[in-house]
Amino acid sequence: MTASSSISRTLFAADALLPTGWARNVLLSWNESGQLTEVLTGLDPQSGEAGEAEEAAKAAGPLIPGMPNLHSHAFQRAFGGLTEFRGQAQDSFWSWRKLMYGFANRMTPEALEAIATWLYLEMLEAGYTSVCEFHYVHHDVGGKPYANDASLSLALLRAAQKTGIGMTLLPVLYQTSGFGGLPPREDQARFIRSTDNMLGLLQHLEPVTRAQQAALGLAPHSLRAVPPDSLKTALAGLHAMLPKAPVHIHIAEQTQEVDDCLAWSGQRPVQWLLDHAPVDARWCLIHATHMTPEEYAGAARSAAVAGICPTTEANLGDGIFDMPTWLRHGGRWGIGSDSHASVNAAEELLMLEYSQRLNLRQRNVLGGGAQPQVATSMTLQAVAGGAQASGRAIAGLAVGQQADFVVLDARHVALNGLPADSGHAAHVFASHRTSAIADVWVRGQQRVQAGRHALHEVAQQGFVQTRKALLQNA
Repeated sequence: MTASSSISRTLFAADALLPTGWARNVLLSWNESGQLTEVLTGLDPQSGEAGEAEEAAKAAGPLIPGMPNLHSHAFQRAFGGLTEFRGQAQDSFWSWRKLMYGFANRMTPEALEAIATWLYLEMLEAGYTSVCEFHYVHHDVGGKPYANDASLSLALLRAAQKTGIGMTLLPVLYQTSGFGGLPPREDQARFIRSTDNMLGLLQHLEPVTRAQQAALGLAPHSLRAVPPDSLKTALAGLHAMLPKAPVHIHIAEQTQEVDDCLAWSGQRPVQWLLDHAPVDARWCLIHATHMTPEEYAGAARSAAVAGICPTTEANLGDGIFDMPTWLRHGGRWGIGSDSHASVNAAEELLMLEYSQRLNLRQRNVLGGGAQPQVATSMTLQAVAGGAQASGRAIAGLAVGQQADFVVLDARHVALNGLPADSGHAAHVFASHRTSAIADVWVRGQQRVQAGRHALHEVAQQGFVQTRKALLQNA
């Protein structure tokens, strides 16, 4: 039964992960807008004194907050598996990028909508309840604008609306092919916008996103792709229009990027950004893989969120983010699936923790303090950081936040008989990562039931047909 068909906008869970930690016998209530209005704990639905809890629907297992996905390039989902071959003596991010550009240049609005619809459905089934879409394919082949300049952005918004996932749309400003204002390459033509043109696009999209209850921000692609003057002008225009709008940027992902930035400016990328841009809590630094201790400290002090994409960073050979150093400075962070080598919220958490273990040759690196359970600690931090980076009220199971949550199946073999915190840990570290997900709710509406979205078969077929057509046109 969906929330929209239920008389009562309530759900009772024997165990729920609140921002303060695990709580027993929890009743959630939300309003017509899908905003949580009450979170009661310690109720006993059998006592006759629990009131509304007796009539509420009962969760099938432990309740965890929906995970924000803070970094997505939707079209790349259809590119998965097409670059896992040895193409040269030493394959790298840069050789992968060349192949990816070729794929991007076949994209159409219809293809993007079909791919994104399937991807966003996959995300919901995998425990994500919202997505930050870092969207940089703007124009038709050769860089010719569409009759409606927002065609590809609108395709993404329609996909989000059809599936019910929450959306933060981040149109990407992309102008140059390298530091120092190098002209764009021919295969980057579909990405390029002037600063004024980008601000015009944002003005066009603002009422559309607001009507859809989506958020709108800006993504300067990277320091190599946006000259300093353009960065300054674009940020001023954005925040004159939307003062709280999020700003996401790729930064220090690759060592070559660091070397090129040093050659251009005498500073490393994160150091340059902190010195020349108004970096604050509205910002999300995507990857930020290669930083000095001073950059870790400075970036953490800025209150920006580090956007970590563990499975993509592993797939591309980027390197390992130094999470213990980041946390020592009070840094905030969240997870994204980026190129979608994996679409699985728990998988990203597992990969993040395991990368730290391999790097440090220790166990349980990201647990400790008030939350010794690694899965609990990571989930709460990733939800809080992801919500901040999204610019939306999705920071967990608390009054005033959206009713976005995931119900785990207490009968699943990995969880059965375990206390809630251990069952949650088993979901992250000892299941198939999505197999223990029973139900997913977004803004108080049930979008996944018994592990499946209502559009699963139709969207899957559309994705497969679209990918086939794109590959035939190669």
